[in-house]
Amino acid sequence: MRIIFNLMSCGLGNNGGSHTIVRSSNALVDLGHTVYLVDLISCKYTWTSLKAKHVVIKNFEQVPNADFIIATGYTTVASTVSLPPRCGKKAHWLRAWESWKLQESEIIKWILYAKTIKLVNSISLQKKLGSLGFKSEIARPGYDFDEIYPLNIRSDKEIVIGALYNEGKKRRSKRTNWCFDAISFLKKTHKNIKFQMFGSEGIPKSGLVDKFVKSPSTKEKNHFYNECHIWIAPTELEGLHIPPAEAMLTECCVVGTNNPMNGMQDYLDHEKTGLVSHNTIESFIKNINALIVSERLRKSLGSIGRQKILELGSRQENMKRMIDLLSKQ
Repeated sequence: MRIIFNLMSCGLGNNGGSHTIVRSSNALVDLGHTVYLVDLISCKYTWTSLKAKHVVIKNFEQVPNADFIIATGYTTVASTVSLPPRCGKKAHWLRAWESWKLQESEIIKWILYAKTIKLVNSISLQKKLGSLGFKSEIARPGYDFDEIYPLNIRSDKEIVIGALYNEGKKRRSKRTNWCFDAISFLKKTHKNIKFQMFGSEGIPKSGLVDKFVKSPSTKEKNHFYNECHIWIAPTELEGLHIPPAEAMLTECCVVGTNNPMNGMQDYLDHEKTGLVSHNTIESFIKNINALIVSERLRKSLGSIGRQKILELGSRQENMKRMIDLLSKQ
């Protein structure tokens, strides 16, 4: 199959969204498909190599022929539906509810009513579209089991709590402030806590952060997760939230909230694969504390959590499912 991922007016950079597109397209190439990453500017992504063909175009005539063209973000939908039939059937892989770009009424008008096959990366996005009367199929990106895995290096002298760091208006929904508020409270109660974060945007100025890694490599990120006993994720506006799932692959237990767009409904079940607090900072802190005081609970949820992510499948397995979904259209 010939597939185009449309990056026009979006581009590729060193961020989680671009990483998913690159790794997904690489997996599709490994499966024998021809994949084009069609763009208007040069590639700014450097985290891993590209196996797909990155094609910078000046006009629509330069877009290759394909069986499917997939919009990768809201800004790529208009060009996707405008391309001629030779560029393939039109699809949109929704991986976030991009309310920082458009109001909900505009998302419905310009994105959901666009004539595209709707693929979503998570249960939460499928529910969101369903609540607005739009059908979709779940196409998860999958995980790199050979890169994120247990190293058995966790300290028994201190409890390390990890979190993702983000700053700026666009990232406000990550609720990084909840992490700082929780750690500030818990460090007053527990003397054996260490707090660490990683991120690609900004550097935390809080004295609560004992360790910060800027844009870690895959190897560094795996080591980082393996140092953590608990991963905290209060985010409230996600498609499929990747860092908690990666932490779970290393047998680190996770605390999230029951916000309907937390991006973790696919894998985080309360007291089964992790802990899910109510959508308040008080409940969030209470659940983190429950893991701090119980080593047995941490290890049990960490082990079962890893099995849950393994069940969701590797990147290649999930790309095979995506091809199956497209083939049925």
